[in-house]
Amino acid sequence: MSVDVRPVTGGGDLKAFIDLPFRLHANHPLWVPPLKLERRIFLNRRLNAFFAHGDAEYFLARRGGQVVGRITAHINHAYNEHHGRAHGSFGFLEFEDDPAVLQALLGAAHAWLQARGMERMVGPMDFVMNDECGILIEGFDLRPMVRQPWQPTYYQERMEEAGMVKAMDLLMWNLEVADRAKMLPILFELADQVEPKHGIRLRKMTRRSLRKDLDVFGEIYNEAWKRNWDFVPYGKKDLDAYGQELQLVFDSDWMMVAERTDTGEAVASAMTFPDANQFLAKMNGRILPFGWYHFLRKKKYMDRVRVGWLGVKPEYQHTGVAAKLYVEHFDMAAVTKFKGGEMGWILETNKAMNRGMEAMGGRVVKRYRMYERVFGE
Repeated sequence: MSVDVRPVTGGGDLKAFIDLPFRLHANHPLWVPPLKLERRIFLNRRLNAFFAHGDAEYFLARRGGQVVGRITAHINHAYNEHHGRAHGSFGFLEFEDDPAVLQALLGAAHAWLQARGMERMVGPMDFVMNDECGILIEGFDLRPMVRQPWQPTYYQERMEEAGMVKAMDLLMWNLEVADRAKMLPILFELADQVEPKHGIRLRKMTRRSLRKDLDVFGEIYNEAWKRNWDFVPYGKKDLDAYGQELQLVFDSDWMMVAERTDTGEAVASAMTFPDANQFLAKMNGRILPFGWYHFLRKKKYMDRVRVGWLGVKPEYQHTGVAAKLYVEHFDMAAVTKFKGGEMGWILETNKAMNRGMEAMGGRVVKRYRMYERVFGE
């Protein structure tokens, strides 16, 4: 039977869109069910900050009346304005193991974007690169951490059969406190010199100051990451929304800013989060009837962290402040129950950060691939 792809219309279609990965992956022990309520809020055009500077369409693929796939097509106008391009994206990709289903989904996204003047589509990304993104190509035996997707092996196979071309690989590095002895001694030397030699001191964020500190983070992010592949600057509405999301996993031990002691200028920042997937895995996507119990006990379940961002303003990258942030993470792991975790994603082309991970004794444990299609080729 043929595959029919149509836009999501109404609450029933949206429910089917959210429910599909539960049917596809529920029996796999490593897949972590998202909270359905959170997904419904995230996909709401009135509530997601992406729609302040973006447009999107949601699609469902059906065969014989059964939902067999889903995809979104979206345009981030902030990205296109920043880079002077006409690029679109696709995301929220889920599909049965059938080449015809994926071809139909990609075709729908392609047509929607091309009709709006786009010249390229890249993905998958759940609206932006700092949400879940990529197709898992290494690390199938590991549970995903917070904001990491998990897919079975056929996703990569079908994407490449469909003619999608690699755009970039994203790396996740594992770091353990037990590996401190493997760190290059120069890192400790650089960290010790940061304050006496360069007048830069670390401080921890607090829940009370979080929103103000996110403005500081946004300033650093927009400077430190501006030359990264597919970079989009953070705006006020993005940071407002991010501040609300962080309340769930905020831990002051792992949220830090580096500032000059003379002027107070923020020069670097790192934001690391306890792995919420460790308790979400027990909730089965629902708060009721028993999910609330695991939510209230979430601190008991979490003993791993994900380093989400660690960046330094370009003019301060010679000071060793990055080494100070690295060492602080190992110091926190030594005195808390969080003994390790993952850092990333890091672009495969980011030689400085990847060298830094090697210097800390890290190893690549997951690899996610971004794909692209240039229209007309």
